Amino acid sequence: MAGCVAAAAAVLVGAAPAAAAPAPHYVALGDSMASGPLIPDITGPLACGRSTRNYAHLLASRLGAASFTDVTCSGADTGDLTSPQKLSLAGIDMGTAPAQFDALRSDTTLVTLTIGGNDTGLVGVAQNCMQLDPTADPCKDSYTAGGVDQIAQRIAAFAPKLATALDTIHQRSPQAHVVVTGYGLYIEHGGCWPVQPILNVDADWLQGEVHLLNQTIAAQAAAHNAEYVDVETPGVGHDACQSPSDRWLEGYVPTNLAAPLHPNARGEAAYASIISGQLGAAADA
Repeated sequence: MAGCVAAAAAVLVGAAPAAAAPAPHYVALGDSMASGPLIPDITGPLACGRSTRNYAHLLASRLGAASFTDVTCSGADTGDLTSPQKLSLAGIDMGTAPAQFDALRSDTTLVTLTIGGNDTGLVGVAQNCMQLDPTADPCKDSYTAGGVDQIAQRIAAFAPKLATALDTIHQRSPQAHVVVTGYGLYIEHGGCWPVQPILNVDADWLQGEVHLLNQTIAAQAAAHNAEYVDVETPGVGHDACQSPSDRWLEGYVPTNLAAPLHPNARGEAAYASIISGQLGAAADA
């Protein structure tokens, strides 16, 4: 009889609701893909191109962060995580930004990081590959002469730098859940010359290098206690070949307020949604 009463009480009361996850103390690190250059409104050092609508700001709002520090900065590479970054704008010296890791605290509980594009020089390569003449030689040939892929070599050299960076984050912020993003889908397979002025063979080669960089980031994240977020795969149908209203990433001549070859506000919002969704799924698992 007592057992029946207890069972009935359990049904009436129901299971206790799961405790809500505590609001994170969040620090955002990274380069221009994370900072959102030329997307209004600007905050922080002008040369960092840090937008109040970048994925970090939007993610902090979604998560109801207890504290939030955004030190993302255009031009940052792994060296700028531990040393002050020299800033310039249109060739004018704009001083320095503090080492990004200075923002990490012992009570930091969430860190996002987007880094590697400047270590490998991929934006510069894309700029060098711009081509208005459809009969020109592919720029890929100059970067893969003699069967040696120079960009793949740069990506391989970046891997241990990322490994060290992730280990350092854990040392400085041992409570932190570390999230590392990849880079997006910049151009669809086969390219779209002349919508984007890059030869189709070069477009495929360059996106292939981005994919290799993403694979490298994912592997280092897995090996160094960090969570990788893929933004390349969800970007299908949102690359720079698409209509201005569908693009997450701008091409050589932006059609939305954003830097060339960088995410626009729609892209930053999409990345924030992807990251928060993955964090939520992990919390529910």
